Amino acid sequence: MPKRAVRIHEDLDGKLQKTARERGYRTPSAFIRAAIESEVKSRNEMAGMEAQTAASFDRVSQELRRLHRNQQALFALVDALTRLVTTCVPEPPSETRAQAIADGKERYRRLIRSAGQVMATDALATLQELLDHGKQ
Repeated sequence: MPKRAVRIHEDLDGKLQKTARERGYRTPSAFIRAAIESEVKSRNEMAGMEAQTAASFDRVSQELRRLHRNQQALFALVDALTRLVTTCVPEPPSETRAQAIADGKERYRRLIRSAGQVMATDALATLQELLDHGKQ
């Protein structure tokens, strides 16, 4: 076996011998070898963990790009729908305008309430899914 020599202070040598005895090593050299092996092994594991973390960040980045594209598509759809409604739907006659505005406000209120209920239902389903996943 190759031999390595290391100089240490007396107080550190005392701690080394005490710790080696407490942990059941036959000699301080055996303790030092085990510590070196542990350090090398943990460094290799850290490199693997870093690769896994980088891969996770890549997946999250791809998902964010996908969400961004979907959001842009939704904005384009809303824009196109808004242009269609504002250019193709005629203004109501002045004698029925007040009633049309009141009806429109009521339809809008129902639309918002319906959207809120869908969002709440989706949120509850998502929370339930998370809870079920945690039980597995």
